[in-house]
Amino acid sequence: MLKTSVAKKIAMALSGFFLITFIIVHLSINLTMVFGGKETFEEAVHFMATNPFIRIMEPILFLGFIFHISMGIYLELKNRANRPVGYAEYKGSAVASWASRNMIWTGLFVLLFLLFHFYNYYIPFRTTNVSDHYALVTGLFQSPVYTVFYVLAFIALGIHLSHGFESAFQSVGMPREKCYKAIHICGQCFAWIVALGFSFIAVYFYFK
Repeated sequence: MLKTSVAKKIAMALSGFFLITFIIVHLSINLTMVFGGKETFEEAVHFMATNPFIRIMEPILFLGFIFHISMGIYLELKNRANRPVGYAEYKGSAVASWASRNMIWTGLFVLLFLLFHFYNYYIPFRTTNVSDHYALVTGLFQSPVYTVFYVLAFIALGIHLSHGFESAFQSVGMPREKCYKAIHICGQCFAWIVALGFSFIAVYFYFK
C-alpha cells in the first residue's frame, strides 16, 4: 500500500490528522489547569488514566508518532535525493512558504521536545505513584530555561502545523480551487491557537 509516493503522502496526512486530534485533546486538558484549577485537572487526568478506550489508544498514539516522524524524515530525504543538483538561483520564498521549506527542522525540534516531555511527565506518571499530577506538571514551569524551551517548542509546532494542516488536506485530495482558502484560514487559526494556547499555560504558571 505504501509503495508509491502518493500513497506515502496520503498515509503521512492521515497520521497527521490523527495527531491533530491528540493535540486538541491534550490542549483542552491542560487548559483545565488554568481555568478549572487543580481539582478539575486531577479529575481529567484520572479519567484519561482509567478510561479503557484511552488506554487502548495510547500505544496506537505512540505508533502514530513513530510513523509520522519516520515517514516525514523518509520523504524529506527522498525529495532531496531527487534534486541532488542545487538551483542556479534559489527563490524558495517565491514558490513556497518558509514553514513548508522547513518542515523537517520544525518537526525535529518538536521531536526533541517530545523526548524531554516523555522523560519529565510520562515516565513519572507511569512508573511512580504520583499523587499530585498538578504539581508535577506545573512544577517545571518554575524554571525559566524549561519555560522558554517549552514555548519555543510550541511555536515550532505552530509553524509546522501552519503548513502541515492544509498540506494534509491536499494530500488526501482536497479540491484546491474550491476549498483552499477556507482550509488555509482554518489551518493558520488552528496553528496559532495551538502555539499560543500551550505557550500561555507555560508563561501563566511561570509568573504565578
